[in-house]
Amino acid sequence: MSNPETDDSRSWPECRIQALPYQEDPGRRFARIAGENGAVLLDSGRPIARRGRFDLFSAWPQIILEPAPGESGSSFFQRLRQALDQLGPARLPDGLDLPFAGGLIGLLGYEFGQRLETLPNRAVRDLDTPPARFGLYAWALISDHQRRTSQLLFHPGLPDTERDRLIGLFSAPAGADPQDDFHLLAPFASDLTTDTYRQAIERIQAYIQAGDCYQVNYAQRFRAPCQGAPWPAYRQLRQACPTPFAGYLALERGAVLSLSPERFVQVQQRQVETRPIKGTRPRHADPAIDAALAEELRSSAKDRAENLMIVDLLRNDLGRSCQTGSIRVPELFALESYPNVHHLVSSITGTLAQGKDALDLLASSFPGGSITGAPKIRAMQIIDELEPTGRSIYCGSLLYLDVRGTLDSSIAIRTLLIQDGQVSCWGGGGIVMDSDWQAEYQETITKVHVLLQALERTQQR
Repeated sequence: MSNPETDDSRSWPECRIQALPYQEDPGRRFARIAGENGAVLLDSGRPIARRGRFDLFSAWPQIILEPAPGESGSSFFQRLRQALDQLGPARLPDGLDLPFAGGLIGLLGYEFGQRLETLPNRAVRDLDTPPARFGLYAWALISDHQRRTSQLLFHPGLPDTERDRLIGLFSAPAGADPQDDFHLLAPFASDLTTDTYRQAIERIQAYIQAGDCYQVNYAQRFRAPCQGAPWPAYRQLRQACPTPFAGYLALERGAVLSLSPERFVQVQQRQVETRPIKGTRPRHADPAIDAALAEELRSSAKDRAENLMIVDLLRNDLGRSCQTGSIRVPELFALESYPNVHHLVSSITGTLAQGKDALDLLASSFPGGSITGAPKIRAMQIIDELEPTGRSIYCGSLLYLDVRGTLDSSIAIRTLLIQDGQVSCWGGGGIVMDSDWQAEYQETITKVHVLLQALERTQQR
């Protein structure tokens, strides 16, 4: 991976650009390739969601990388670096500001953390998903919603014949939208009884009282049988709950569908940012009640304390890869509102230390502290003890890392896995000493209710 500190980027070969008519919603164009090998969309939720600036998507990666059985996280990350070196450095044309110049796009599953730290592995892995999976992509279609442009970007290593094929594919008139052929065969059901959930919360609070930990994120899984292609399901979910860190990633026997509102870590020119979410209230149709719920969250001492606890954890995580003294908290307890919930969000920033890169940052901070607890390792041990099944993609990350070292990543909450005729979706929340188990149980449902409801409308009766 090229290092801007030591390489003269002016000497790097230049990416080629092909302008296309601007489209705010990437779905019509992505639909042409949604079923192809390695199809991946990182989606800012426009035109309804307003925070994200870019969408990007691609397909047909040059190679796909997954960890070998027993391979350590550091060894796998080194193979990712080698793949980026294989593609080679590249720069954008002067005056062009785009997030991606060719490189890796893919996922880290929550259990990839067990390859970065010494952790137990007792939860049943009943979903056949890789702990990590990345494609190496030499092209992308990127829309910039600030400048209202859409363009194909081609890494200089992409053959001319492939470049011409892609220009032809995306310049052709759009056909009719494919007919929705996805539906549930039954409503969603939780894997946990309310009594099992209550017992787990009581166990967590006993650990907290004993001084083992301060907070643990505990989740339950909802599942339903389904039939049909996953892309139409994503389109329905996106319409119901547009978010700035959404994404779709095709797998061999299904797909990951993520409607996440949360950034994990971003690296731009060695500047780092993470934006943890901690604190939730439901939305309400009555504007006065909705505003009261938002103000209740903003002024909640409990939610602010939980948020601050995670901010401190992430300051420590970032400090392992950032320059001493560079960590800042420019935003604390900001209110962000989405179609189904209000959230408290903070921002932590830093500067990568000399000799560190974006993969070092991931290795020192994955999985995100906002969805584990504090202290992180002990919280993850308790999660493994009390959650009966592995989390798979839930609380992992969708991300890209390009040949310049630019990284952006989500925390894969509000995320579903469609595989082998089944949809899985998870809802969780941070448990502290004064948590009420019934309120926490309801919060896990509130967070994903709009997603489950959107897909349950497809059920054929």
